[in-house]
Amino acid sequence: MSAVVFVNRTAGGGRARKCVPELQKTFRDARVPAEFIFTESAEQLALHANEAIQNGIRLLVAFGGDGTFQGLVNAAYGADVVLGILPGGGGNDLASALRLPPDPVAAARLILNGKPIAIDVARARTADARERIYVGGGGLGIDAEAARHARTTFRKFPGRSRYIASALRALATYQRSDVRAEFPESDLPNIEMNAVVAAVLNTPTYGAGIRLAPEAQIDDGLLDLAIVEGMSRLSVLRLLPGLMQDGELRTERIRRQRARKIRLVTREPRMFHGDGEILGATPVEIEALPRAVRLLAPAV
Repeated sequence: MSAVVFVNRTAGGGRARKCVPELQKTFRDARVPAEFIFTESAEQLALHANEAIQNGIRLLVAFGGDGTFQGLVNAAYGADVVLGILPGGGGNDLASALRLPPDPVAAARLILNGKPIAIDVARARTADARERIYVGGGGLGIDAEAARHARTTFRKFPGRSRYIASALRALATYQRSDVRAEFPESDLPNIEMNAVVAAVLNTPTYGAGIRLAPEAQIDDGLLDLAIVEGMSRLSVLRLLPGLMQDGELRTERIRRQRARKIRLVTREPRMFHGDGEILGATPVEIEALPRAVRLLAPAV
């Protein structure tokens, strides 16, 4: 099977592209002919992905972070293709959920000797009726503002430090928000809270290893809601050492629920992100699409 590998030129602060020669050798050694295409935007990636699909390529691989893979999923959704992810960004939470090593070359060896599995994705519809698919985690509150800083001011910071630094920057101006979580097509009661974060996840972690939904699974047909109760800036700061150390959110001020469809409503419009990409404003409805994407994973 021939492949196209889409390389996010800016992933990992530009460090990802330095691995390309060794990755090319890894694909040759596995006898998988591969074209490597450098991209600089989601629009550019989508254009090249559509061309590859039209040309009969059935293995499409994203080399970057979760945002890069999100762009590939949105471009390829519905096509008869197998996707792959190689960790090369600031946040690699999907790769972590697949138990891929952080080294992209080692990860390539594993998936090229692995097998396709079917995974869930999340489809978000924002206030403007725009729909976008994301794969790992999305949310509103301080993390949405932090996601904006992670893509701009701190984009060259490595790993979790990028998101912690972004959160600290966002903390200076953040405002708690009254959030109501509704569960359409379910008899679950609504949850109403004054929140600092309201997140809807498909993976156990987001933001480079922050464990907001430790029980989440990528193939159970459900989404995991995590709402962190509003707290003072000092209380938020006290959580940071644990987040830096192991990604654990050590607080009892969190509510969790699992559902196939979740709707988040706020008193005033708030921005919602998915996989670190700002998708639009609330109200937002997020729906699990069970086993909607085929993805190369390590052989068990």
